[in-house]
Amino acid sequence: MKRTVSFSLSVFMTAVCSAALPEVFPAPGAEVSPDTRLTITFPSAPVVGSEGVIRIFDAATDELVDSLDLSIPAGPTQPTKLPKAPYTLEPYNYLTPRQTNATCVPGTPSGTAARDTSRYQLTIIGGFTDGFHFHPVMVNGNKAEIYPHHNLLDYGREYYVTVPASAFALDKRKFKGISKKDGWRFSTRKSAPAPDRRDLVVAQDGSGDFLTVQGALDHVPDFSNEAWHILIKDGDYEELVYFRNKTKLTVEGESRKGVYIHYPNNEVFNPHPADVSTNEWLGTFPSRRAAFMADNCTDLTLRNFTVATTLVGQAEGLLVNGNRTWLDNLTVIGSGDALQVNGATYVTDCSVNGHGDTVLGRGPVFFKDCTLTSRNAFAWIRNGTSSHGDVLVDCTLIGEGDRAYFARTNGTYPHSEFVLIDCKLEGIPAEGWSGLDRGNTEYVHYWEVGSVNLSDGSPVDTSRRAAGSRVLDAKADSALINLYRDPSWVLGGWNPEKNK
Repeated sequence: MKRTVSFSLSVFMTAVCSAALPEVFPAPGAEVSPDTRLTITFPSAPVVGSEGVIRIFDAATDELVDSLDLSIPAGPTQPTKLPKAPYTLEPYNYLTPRQTNATCVPGTPSGTAARDTSRYQLTIIGGFTDGFHFHPVMVNGNKAEIYPHHNLLDYGREYYVTVPASAFALDKRKFKGISKKDGWRFSTRKSAPAPDRRDLVVAQDGSGDFLTVQGALDHVPDFSNEAWHILIKDGDYEELVYFRNKTKLTVEGESRKGVYIHYPNNEVFNPHPADVSTNEWLGTFPSRRAAFMADNCTDLTLRNFTVATTLVGQAEGLLVNGNRTWLDNLTVIGSGDALQVNGATYVTDCSVNGHGDTVLGRGPVFFKDCTLTSRNAFAWIRNGTSSHGDVLVDCTLIGEGDRAYFARTNGTYPHSEFVLIDCKLEGIPAEGWSGLDRGNTEYVHYWEVGSVNLSDGSPVDTSRRAAGSRVLDAKADSALINLYRDPSWVLGGWNPEKNK
């Protein structure tokens, strides 16, 4: 009889505690991967407060594991008014052991940059100790998504979460907060995927190996000699992704439209250091302004998903630094510099949409069967004498403004190359190119051949193309055109179609 009473009391107390707790993820008692997000679903859209601290504790020891102070702004909202910083003359060191928020203080300088002492939210992602500004809480409809600092939760532990009443305001009722006694407790899986399992699954509902794209990428070892594959199940992944030093890795979505990876990031929110410029020179300090960043990677394939930044300005949807990268069946949405590519890259069946300088970088890049849409110049290519620039074969270019030139230059990059072969065009100004009157164009390859109108397939009138550009002759220049049609010639001897 005593056992029956005790059991009934336990059930009653559990029901009382559960009734006091709003709908949360992970649900009380759930078991999840350590990269979990925390979600509270309210009866109406919440407003994030400007004070209070959300905390995560180890349930076994009551030790504080992570805290998110809502009084700290997420990141800058206005451009920094500083002189243009110089590029580092010391190549960035990618060979240091990977650090995390558990082993290093966010903001610890790497490379030659000085410590940033401004007071913003900061987290280490993908080993980059200088850190990224991030939103600790983001509201989507009635849901508040809470983003712990990366890599602080561990496998095989139980945690509880506390949320102060000041964290959220509601329209019609007061948020009472969540305390330890309310019982928001969850556990993490006992162990990570086995080291010899190199096929990983990301699923937002918790049915995969990881809940986030970043969690799966963090699991992949640096400079691996083995091939790795990450499958992302359909879902909305609002996360800032940065990874480096990956080799022989394929990241593939379940479907191009169904997998949406996005974040509100740009040069204002995550600027380059005040004392070091980023990206333009090989080996310089990494950029932090894209939604999805692959840095110093080799033999990387990204396939079958959509990636976007949801801010305007200098804001890449996708930024790639590395060698032998294959972008296949992707949708890339950005603002200025929507797609930045540095290193040999093969781009097939992709859509790139941006506001200007929509394709930026040093190249070489070979585009095949892609669609590019831009309000201003499609490209600002910065290749030098050691590689080709950008070559587009059988692609479609759609201009959405009266300055949607193919490419622009200002004389700073005298060996810029942007070549179009048999492309369909719409909304391109008659002169085609911009800035060729601002410097020596002897080595600038702003060339095209076989351009037709998207609407009806008729030949484009190229009679008013800018001086310094060139319309190739299909017969007289056939040998040269055939070379540019060959990906291996453009990409320094690499052809992924032959090596896949």
